[in-house]
Amino acid sequence: MDSGLVQDSSMAVKKKTDIFDKCFKFKTAKELQHAGIYPFFRIIESAQEPVVTMNGKEMVMVGSNNYLGLTNHPKVKEAAAAAIKKYGSGCAGSRFLNGTLDIHVQLEEKLAHFMRKEAALIFSTGFQVNLGVISALVAKDDVVVVDKMDHASIVDGCRLSFGEVKRFRHNDMADLDRVLGANNGRGKLVVVDGVFSMEGDIVDLPETLKTAKAHGARLMVDDAHGIGVLGKTGRGTCEHFGLEDEVDLVMGTYSKSLASIGGFIAGDADVIHYIKHFARALIFSASPPPASVASVSAALDVIDSEPERIANLWRNTNKMLDGFRAMGFEIGPTQTPIIPIIVGADETAFKFAMMLQEDGVFANVAVSPAVPPGKALIRTSYMATHTDKHLDVVLNAFSRVGKKLGIIS
Repeated sequence: MDSGLVQDSSMAVKKKTDIFDKCFKFKTAKELQHAGIYPFFRIIESAQEPVVTMNGKEMVMVGSNNYLGLTNHPKVKEAAAAAIKKYGSGCAGSRFLNGTLDIHVQLEEKLAHFMRKEAALIFSTGFQVNLGVISALVAKDDVVVVDKMDHASIVDGCRLSFGEVKRFRHNDMADLDRVLGANNGRGKLVVVDGVFSMEGDIVDLPETLKTAKAHGARLMVDDAHGIGVLGKTGRGTCEHFGLEDEVDLVMGTYSKSLASIGGFIAGDADVIHYIKHFARALIFSASPPPASVASVSAALDVIDSEPERIANLWRNTNKMLDGFRAMGFEIGPTQTPIIPIIVGADETAFKFAMMLQEDGVFANVAVSPAVPPGKALIRTSYMATHTDKHLDVVLNAFSRVGKKLGIIS
């Protein structure tokens, strides 16, 4: 008898099913590797600076979220080293039990002050913030309403909640109004990105807030890509629109402008207190390590003491926005240091990224399902510490590759 069959005297012959079958059949990545156009998991041998080293070769980095250039700042590194010297490398437990250090509490107070909220709560990763907060707040009879272009961590946080999930068309206030109106009489949480991580556009926060309030919904803003970038003092999307006192919850990450890894939620003290006791992603995760906590604290100090970094970031951003548009690239509705170059087919994006790499430029690729089918893009992002020389290298490389691939003339 065929070894792939199991005989049961009381049942028909059944074929064995191996849960690993999907793994053995997955060939796409290996085919891209074989073709020399696989753009993921590239190995960097240096710090996340405007110029990085790959395979011993220097490349201009435009694929990093290190917007203010703080990951290698001397004060940030000194703070991390001092924290390790005092507290060691880790906390060996969760915040809920043995893993709360005095510097965790001090950072929460500092973040609350920075975000101009009553309280803040820190998590070990930004992804876990959205998992923990949404699943803690949205109960069985509630509804969570999200923008269709929200980050994957928001989507997964919704999946972990026991409430119903509703989506509205990207930045479409009429559709948000429709969705909320169909769910009157229920507890409602609207969750939006402040800056959308692939497209680089900014949420219509005034109208989102107005629509949410009209239906008695609470509003949470994931400002991972807004903090350190938007607002007069880098407080993010809410400061940009002058709505800091109006938005209920603001989520932020450290892995962009704040030079480390982790995340936080800021809002009313009672709400943060509740999340602290019901967010499984907090309670059952190891505590953020001392070096990370100290790095974020130092980064907040640098943001306040070196405001020229935000000005430099926007000078660089505007130069690149103007440069790409002048060459004829399609960059969509971006308004921020995230500038996507829309190239169309997935294979074109893979080729584009590898040709840029050959030309000394490191940029990222986004293909379906991260973006709509046929809208594959090269995602670029800029730092306050890029020089005009760095940016000219990037523009010249994009011009050469874009012409070779027939994307621009």
